[in-house]
Order: sequence, then structure tokens, then C-alpha cells
Amino acid sequence: MQEEKQGTPKAPKQSKPAKQSKAEKHAATRAALLGVARRLFAERGYAGTGTEDVVREAQVTRGALYYHFADKRALFEALVEQEAATVLAAINRAAEGAQNPLDALQRGSRAFLEACLAPGTRQIYLLDAPSVLGWPRWREIDGRHAMGSLRYGVEAAVAALPPARQLSAEALTYLLSGAMNEAVLWLAEARDERAAQQACERTLDRILALLFGS
Repeated sequence: MQEEKQGTPKAPKQSKPAKQSKAEKHAATRAALLGVARRLFAERGYAGTGTEDVVREAQVTRGALYYHFADKRALFEALVEQEAATVLAAINRAAEGAQNPLDALQRGSRAFLEACLAPGTRQIYLLDAPSVLGWPRWREIDGRHAMGSLRYGVEAAVAALPPARQLSAEALTYLLSGAMNEAVLWLAEARDERAAQQACERTLDRILALLFGS
């Protein structure tokens, strides 16, 4: 009986990689521009970074840059929004599982300091953003992110106080926000940043406990 001849098994056909849609290409280009811009703005500051540097390092055309951003300021503003969202996410993560409004404020405040001590965030969000965008625009962005979260936390903590100890939530929000923003800039120049940060966190915890503790 003759054996059946077996042919060489055919290799499975390889599917072609899916073609990127126009929207996906645009999103990838925008992400590349933002990624390069963040590194350069963080390292050199706003004044020391040109759009030609961003275009060259992102390996895109100048036309691609201006398709997504009207100018250098618009590119920087998008980064500021991105940094603000990153800081807010860190605050929210830290405050999860807090036992009471005071605990949430203490956790969130420590997370704010930690997030803003990242060199890129400090340079872009706290040093350059107010002067480049102007105080009104920077405050509007901050009001939707870190300061908005602080306001919510302060309002909750004030509401939990007995009537005889009621305070102005608005005044406290601005006082605490200004103090923490200034603390980040001070910590950035501290000789021993870690030790200074720990001292700052302990002090801030104590201040909040005196204001809102039972």
C-alpha cells in the first residue's frame, strides 16, 4: 500500500499590521510633541526653549506642530494643563480611604508637596506658568485642579467644625494654597531637601490639626 505523500506544511499567513487612522496619527504626533516639549521646558525653562528645538527632537515638521498648537505659548499651556492634572491625580490617590476631612486634607497636602517637588512639575507649573500665562489664567487652571481640590477639602473640614469654631473656607483655601506653593519653592533650594520636606510635612500636619482637629 502506497504511503500518502505529505507536502511541506504551509506557514500561516501573517496579517499586515493595522493601518493607523488619521486620528491615531494626529494623537501620536501630539503626544510626541508634548513629551519632547515637557522634557525641554523642564530642563531649559520656557525662555530657553524654542519651537525649532521641539520640532527637531520630536522629528516632525513645523507644520505638524502648528496643526496642533497655534504657537509656543499654546504648546506650553497644554503642558501646564497636563501637569495640573498629574498633581490632582496624586492628591486624589493620597486622599483615598481617608478617615475624616482632616485626614484627607493632611494626606492631600503632603501629596501636593511631593508631586510639585518633581523638577519638571516645579519648573513648568509653579515657576514658568504664572508669568507665561499670566496670573488670571494660571489661577483658573489651578482652580480646576489642585486648588479646587484644596477648596473642597477645606470646605468639608470647616463644615465638620462646631459653630463656635467656624472659619472662612475661602480665606483658608487661599492662605493654605499660598503657603504650600511657597513651601515647594523653598524646598527646591534646601540644602537637604528630604529633611526639609519631612519638617515641612510635620509642620503642615500640625497646622491643619490645630485648625480642624477635635
